[in-house]
Amino acid sequence: MHLASASAEAGFQSWIAGFRSRALREGISATTFDRAFRGVHYNSDVIAKDRRQSEFTKQIWDYLDSAASPTRVSNGQAAMRKYAAVLDGVERVYGVDKYVVAAVWGLESAYGEHRGDVHIIEAMATLAYDGRRGSFFESQLIAALKILQAGDTTPARMTGSWAGAMGHTQFIPTSFLAFAVDGNGDGKRDIWSDDPTDALASTAAYLARHGWNKGQPWGVEVRLPSGFDYSSARRDVMRSPDDWARLGVVGIDGRPVPNYGRASILLPAGAQGAAFMIFDNFAVIERYNKADAYVIGVGHLSDRLRGGPAIQASWPRGYAPLSFNEKKQMQQLLTRRGFLDDKIDGIIGPNTVNAIRAFQRSIGVTPDGYPSQELMRHLR
Repeated sequence: MHLASASAEAGFQSWIAGFRSRALREGISATTFDRAFRGVHYNSDVIAKDRRQSEFTKQIWDYLDSAASPTRVSNGQAAMRKYAAVLDGVERVYGVDKYVVAAVWGLESAYGEHRGDVHIIEAMATLAYDGRRGSFFESQLIAALKILQAGDTTPARMTGSWAGAMGHTQFIPTSFLAFAVDGNGDGKRDIWSDDPTDALASTAAYLARHGWNKGQPWGVEVRLPSGFDYSSARRDVMRSPDDWARLGVVGIDGRPVPNYGRASILLPAGAQGAAFMIFDNFAVIERYNKADAYVIGVGHLSDRLRGGPAIQASWPRGYAPLSFNEKKQMQQLLTRRGFLDDKIDGIIGPNTVNAIRAFQRSIGVTPDGYPSQELMRHLR
């Protein structure tokens, strides 16, 4: 840990003294609080990591290369063999696909190899004191203290990422309080143990509580017909697989997709990459992490763990990613041309995608809504 300045440390200790009163008002005992904060100091490393925003996000194909790498697949299959009884039990109790639970485990901590070693109380207190997202981290800190008070773990064992994600499947404290379960019957919800039982059961409980549909896949890779209406590739356009088949959308093997329920078409790299038919379970995994790349990563890794094939379509690997500032510039250019009426925030959400599609239609190119360097050249 980097040493904080004397003034930062003094201010931090003063803040802790003030926060103690709030914690006690919220039901934390003085004993729990004082034990949790023994030896806690301002952690400048945590602040540095919080402020280190990456200018670029990985392209979807680079992310998936890592998420479902041969090593992650083989390690996952070995972990599933080792904990077969646990995963079978979790699937039986919660109705959640064990391969999806294992895939979350694989992406969050490489099957328990990288659970994080940052002291959670110190990290949450430092971030709460810093104030940039103070109310969020104060709520995480109170939740962490409640976990300690319940006896699920000790201050020394309560470790995780600098941002507060803990254990095998990286629960933040508030999610732990709401969803963690005792999977092995020892009276504790111990997601930090080398034994992943409680963490895997908690992940299944989390997905079940958010509406997991038993027997439904997250999504399947599909083949689009020539002349496909790309404006229908949107989350709010949902049809049955039979209806999609009538429009020429079939599985990558050329057969109609089984009727798993209503579905949307997702094009994570626009018209040039793979296409997926995604079901309601996609949105359930999204409750873990909202990024499309993450959800596809979990879904595809689960398919590979099951013995399924790699993604069949090719990706436009020559495409350079847009930086955060370029995304903001794209929004500004779309606004200037009258296609976008929304905040300029560098986040490519549904409104920006719709604006991109409208601009693409105006210049006669495929309206796939994908924010590319080529699109930037057209806008400029």
